[in-house]
Amino acid sequence: MDVVMSSDEYFESYEELDVHRLMLSDNPRMTAYKNAIVNNKHLFEGKVVMDVGAGTGILSIFCAQIGARTVYAVEASRLSSVIKDVAIENCVDKVVQVIPQKLEDIRDDTVDVVDIIVSEWMGFYLVHEGMLNTIITARDRFLVENGLIFPCIAKLYAAPCQVPEFFEFWDDVCGVKMGSIGTQLRKLKSTKPEIMLVKPENLLSGEKLFAWLDLRSTTSVELSTIGGQDLVFASKKNGKFEGICVWFDVEFPDTSELSTSPQTEPTHWKQTVILLPQAQEVEESEPIAVKITARKNEARPRWYNLELEVLDPDETEHDMPCDCYMTKCIVSREFLKLQENNE
Repeated sequence: MDVVMSSDEYFESYEELDVHRLMLSDNPRMTAYKNAIVNNKHLFEGKVVMDVGAGTGILSIFCAQIGARTVYAVEASRLSSVIKDVAIENCVDKVVQVIPQKLEDIRDDTVDVVDIIVSEWMGFYLVHEGMLNTIITARDRFLVENGLIFPCIAKLYAAPCQVPEFFEFWDDVCGVKMGSIGTQLRKLKSTKPEIMLVKPENLLSGEKLFAWLDLRSTTSVELSTIGGQDLVFASKKNGKFEGICVWFDVEFPDTSELSTSPQTEPTHWKQTVILLPQAQEVEESEPIAVKITARKNEARPRWYNLELEVLDPDETEHDMPCDCYMTKCIVSREFLKLQENNE
């Protein structure tokens, strides 16, 4: 992704009300956050809350409506003035205190220690253009010991996939074969992640967890590189291995979740696909081995580069049990079955 965005441009991009309408219209997003807050009224009553990157202020309003004593709505863009109007509209302007600054610029002596941090900080493939480092700064500077973070856990998943809608079109255009164009398109698309909706039937296997972040303890240093371990998938059907589909889930303190999986209702984040420059035919139970790494772009601190390495399954350690057709995995599965039958 090649567009350079300054810090000021980043915040200005969130001043577009159409962007916020898109996010506010995202039913899974809004339902997950509202339920996580409203269903835990007992955690918020009488407490001091900080809403980091408050946007239009809706999460601040939720917290105020269920009895929070003070809600600091931290919003660095010009939308901070909108939050004040929304708070007045909903009769919570005495509770919601708008802080029109970057979180990092807030002086310690201008706010109380907070009991709870709420934030919708996630970007594409969880961390790209996100503000996770800002949440960690808020936690370290303002959150009381053993305070709560909504959400508190973030998980990244991956699965091999095919994307027929991208390339099959070129096989027959009004009776003309244009596969050479499709080949060039595939090479072009493989140079950067594609944000798209992946149909569940186009996943070639079950998912694997490749990153798990606990926001209560994760450090900024640990966020420089995410993932990076070898993953082996067993294809559940014959198909074309054309890319790796990546998505995230976040978990709230009550264990409720917001998922962006292809198996759930679509969100504005969709899924992220790392496309291969060349498709690979695979058959049922064939192993697919890869390494996925999200690496922070040091020149653009809110950006991450996704890296995919396709590995040799023969030279990659498989999880046990593994459902692939390799002899060592078949033998291991049978051995485990014998053990279970003897117990």
